[in-house]
Amino acid sequence: MDKKLRTKDKILQASIELFNQQGERCITTNHIAAHLGISPGNLYYHFRNKEDIVRNIFREYAKLLENRLQPPSQPSEALDSLAQYLDVVFELMWRFHFFYANLPDILSRDPALQQDYLTVQKAVLAKVISVLTALKKADVIAIDDADMANFAHTIKLVVTFWISYLKTQKPQSTMNKEQAYLGVLKVLLLFKPYATAQAMPRIEKLQQHYQSLSGEQTLESS
Repeated sequence: MDKKLRTKDKILQASIELFNQQGERCITTNHIAAHLGISPGNLYYHFRNKEDIVRNIFREYAKLLENRLQPPSQPSEALDSLAQYLDVVFELMWRFHFFYANLPDILSRDPALQQDYLTVQKAVLAKVISVLTALKKADVIAIDDADMANFAHTIKLVVTFWISYLKTQKPQSTMNKEQAYLGVLKVLLLFKPYATAQAMPRIEKLQQHYQSLSGEQTLESS
């Protein structure tokens, strides 16, 4: 049993590595098996096909997202929760960036995965709204309640399609983690029009932190 679990986990990890390096569409189950030095039959013992592998990878991603994204327990922790949200989301975005790079295509080929994705994203949206609500209560941002859900959707829009946007700008270039953190800066920029005067220095400090994580890159230089 332990050996079976280890082999299955190795297949998933190898798949993530190859999908990230070469793109999910370019990789077949034969490529994955060859990369691991196992027979295709051994791979099919654990997974029915490539779609099954992608679904299992998504479940791993969704579990990490659920466990690590926690809404603030009180308004005073709201800005810390925002930083945690950005850290978790962009770290996972980098770890599974093949998924973000080709999201519409991957989902269009698997209706079951599409439904799983929508379910997960609905829960993520609720957590983003809870962070925004706490930020407002803590007087970090000033925003109408009627605009809260739309603002949360805008944040998710930037997060979800940041990797694919980068790929359209430089399709032949290799992605790096620093480029992912440029996306954090774009999200923080969305907050500045809503930031209160007392909170602006803290938001600018967060910007400086993520600018350093991005290697001081700009979109033009990346």
